[in-house]
Amino acid sequence: MGKDIDRVIRVGVVGVGHLGQHHARIYSEMEGVELVGVADTDSQRLREIISQFKTTPFPDHRELFGKVDAVSVAVPTTFHYRVAKEFLDRGVDVLVEKPIAETVAEADDLLRAAQRRDRILQVGHIERFNGAVQVLSRLVEEPRFIECHRLGPFAARGTDVDVVLDLMIHDIDIILSLVNSPVKQVNAVGVPVISEQVDIANARIQFESGCVANVTASRVSAERLRKIRIFQKDTYISLDYAHQEVVLYRRIPPEYGGSRLPQIVKEEVPVEKREPLRAELVSFIDCVRTRRPPLVSGKEGRQALAVAAEIIKKI
Repeated sequence: MGKDIDRVIRVGVVGVGHLGQHHARIYSEMEGVELVGVADTDSQRLREIISQFKTTPFPDHRELFGKVDAVSVAVPTTFHYRVAKEFLDRGVDVLVEKPIAETVAEADDLLRAAQRRDRILQVGHIERFNGAVQVLSRLVEEPRFIECHRLGPFAARGTDVDVVLDLMIHDIDIILSLVNSPVKQVNAVGVPVISEQVDIANARIQFESGCVANVTASRVSAERLRKIRIFQKDTYISLDYAHQEVVLYRRIPPEYGGSRLPQIVKEEVPVEKREPLRAELVSFIDCVRTRRPPLVSGKEGRQALAVAAEIIKKI
């Protein structure tokens, strides 16, 4: 068994665009990992990537079959299901970028495929590996109100889907992991601005526990903002995803503060900053070696997609 744990893991990357190129970069730098090849339909892009990372180009991802133990799927969302399922059906462990698929039905089929072949299926919800989020998960106990803003300027990439699947789904996944309660009701509004898809959206998610989350996502904003604020009894926590910073505000009862009114005390929370994608891929390879369940499994990716689908339906 020790020999198996120590073996070199052969990996491939399918789709080497904006995000996939970084998968290739990190795998090429990891010990105990061999970047067997990268696949993309864009021949010019393939030439650029192999010149940087000294690996083998494949114009068709199916040429990786039989050559890899694990694969990152970083193609456009509309192809997530087809490509991921082809690898799972051939006994390959898969990390598929978020969202897990376009539809809940596709996600369910991927879960069945992974279970049938006993394969790792991890979903690339990268914010779970943000150093600040990992600290946050230890601070949150019984959240009552959550507010999220994920705003940024327009970019052509990612517009094959609306802003809910492109951006908001990051926060949906984080919220579901923190609240740990069934969703009771969803209300949402959204409009297209530049693309033909919804470019700015707001959702209000109510949980059986009584917690309410107000989530805003925009890809047509001048300001770039990635923040989540969580209110719970006697505590308010603010997290900045981009800067990996956490600030906690604690309510001190009057009998301890020497005042007739409660006092609010600010606390800086130490965070070990890291490259979230590297942490995500290291975790994925560890799961491939040890066969332990991933931090963000296919089941959790499916849950985030189901809530996102309900938001899109309400819009």
